[in-house]
Amino acid sequence: METTKNTKLYFGRPGSMYGLFSLLIMLCLTLYQVIMSYLVLADAGENFTELLLYFAIFIICEWIYYFIFAVVQNRHISLEMVGFALSSISLFVTSSVSPSKAQTQFFAIIAGLAVFITMVIYMQSTTRTSALRVPMAVAALGLLAFTLLFAEEINGAKNWIYIGPVSIQPSEFVKLAFIYVGAAPLDKIQSSKSLTAYVLFAVSCVGLLGLMSDFGTALIYFATFIMIAFLRSGDIRTIVLVCTAAVIGVIIILTMKSYILNRFASYRHIWEHMYDSGGYQQTRTLIYSASGGFFGVGIGNGHLRDIFAATEDLIFGLISEELGMMTSFLIVISLAGLAAAAVYNAKFARSSFFTIASCAAAGMIIVQTALNIFGVTDFLPLTGVTLPFVSRGGSSMICSWGLLAFIKAADSRSYSQMKPVRTEVRKK
Repeated sequence: METTKNTKLYFGRPGSMYGLFSLLIMLCLTLYQVIMSYLVLADAGENFTELLLYFAIFIICEWIYYFIFAVVQNRHISLEMVGFALSSISLFVTSSVSPSKAQTQFFAIIAGLAVFITMVIYMQSTTRTSALRVPMAVAALGLLAFTLLFAEEINGAKNWIYIGPVSIQPSEFVKLAFIYVGAAPLDKIQSSKSLTAYVLFAVSCVGLLGLMSDFGTALIYFATFIMIAFLRSGDIRTIVLVCTAAVIGVIIILTMKSYILNRFASYRHIWEHMYDSGGYQQTRTLIYSASGGFFGVGIGNGHLRDIFAATEDLIFGLISEELGMMTSFLIVISLAGLAAAAVYNAKFARSSFFTIASCAAAGMIIVQTALNIFGVTDFLPLTGVTLPFVSRGGSSMICSWGLLAFIKAADSRSYSQMKPVRTEVRKK
């Protein structure tokens, strides 16, 4: 027997190449955030003190996280820095357009970071990752059913629960359960019973979302299901069969509920409806985002901010107008980088559970990003989904950090302390 070792060096120590590089990135990120804070606060008026407090605490939290995990525990925090950067853009844009909603967005980011840390710590043990799969599946279906029964119908969809002044979108939290239940260790992957149970769970989730008329989220769930099913089975024929059944189901729904089809009547015809609800938002998004050029007109100086859902569905256009196409491209590259990290880390994951979970989480982020950007630019029908980490919305922000936790947990360096990670390949 001959043993060969492929050692993957760990660069997390202070003074190492990665340690110096991460410190440089943190300093550049902080400088950018200070400049953005100054620009937003310049027009804050009576909200100056409140917004200054949120910005200061956010930057302090970043550095506390960096000190604890990068300096003290000597761990890679590249993924978290991407999360911090994108979340800060969301906080600044929200504070500029709607200062009264900055508090909600700030606490959503802090809650998302807490969820991220909790999930990563919990998934540290490979033996307990399966313990919550069944209870989480039951809770997810129960939460969606509760939403269907008691949620208020807004813009034709029943996907929001109001608890006093707080609004919650349960389907965002169920996304985490959807991936957690679908990911499985090797013994579950080899069990046809386990796969059948997950198929029934996935169909139930997508069906409930369809009954809520939340078709954008249903499409994200379905695309994620296809990825998880392929990762678990590798059977192309089964995937094709499932997709065919889904297409037939969509045709039946559109036939029985023709009013749903009217929502997409303006697709590829938005300029014919630029003065009515069919294309008003999208045409303005295209016009104003193009006017921003490469560097933008400056935060607070855009026109798209006056259009409905400017900080939610239309956030990509608003950023393109005020901060420029350069910032928009960097956001897309950052989100794509998370997917690349998930694929890379999957090769060294400790269990098939983490491989499937990280790839599915990254896939969900990419699908949602594509639906948001291509929807507002009329390459795809407008579905009203948010841009991960960037759009305003507490439920969406918390979910985005939860998805990042799956990608983080697949990286073996997340639980290493100044130790190299070795993979051994034995050959005769």
